Amino acid sequence: MLESLPTLEIHQKIVSHLRVTCPVILDIGCNDGSDTQRFLELCPDASVYCFEPDPRAIARFKENKRLARPNVALMQLAISDRNGTIEFHPSNGDGDARGWDLSGSIRRPKNHLSEYDWVRFDDSILVETQRLDDWSGEAGLSGPVDLIWMDVQGAESDVIAGGQKTLGRTRFIYTEYSDRELYEGQLSLRSILDLLPAFEVVTLYPREIEGDVLLRNKVLRSV
Repeated sequence: MLESLPTLEIHQKIVSHLRVTCPVILDIGCNDGSDTQRFLELCPDASVYCFEPDPRAIARFKENKRLARPNVALMQLAISDRNGTIEFHPSNGDGDARGWDLSGSIRRPKNHLSEYDWVRFDDSILVETQRLDDWSGEAGLSGPVDLIWMDVQGAESDVIAGGQKTLGRTRFIYTEYSDRELYEGQLSLRSILDLLPAFEVVTLYPREIEGDVLLRNKVLRSV
């Protein structure tokens, strides 16, 4: 989450699993679009839908001319289990970490405060939020989703709760996890897997405090 961000090698490996030249990718918690940009380097014709609630990251996303493409759409909102507005806890830091906005969450920080004491969380803000299934319906995205890249800082269960239909037609999910409840109510990897019975683990990318995991939809495995 903080010390070891996903490398291009991981993106390349995921693309090799997708086996399509024009994948549909949802980048949920896209920050400034760095991961989207990596996927576009590997799959220039991918359709990428990006979601980000932090105004600072949104501003940087919009400034990146390489993301100003007709096949990239930015939604300035958080994906959760409800529609309307929701409290968002922006992250920040001091010294060299000033402006650190990679740890903000709709979940209140808990053990994150001690595990990463150089990250601070200032006053919360209200941001727009939407259920994934409702957004998909409004966007007319009714076909298969090749990949959900999910970086939501402890809010994985919220995304899952509001996106059951969309997840049912999603081939792969890449998500962070932590078994130390860095944010209030954050689920362990085991609990995340319990909420996604149709998915199996493809690859684990463990780190000291948290990690990432690539999941594959067993029902759609032959697609």
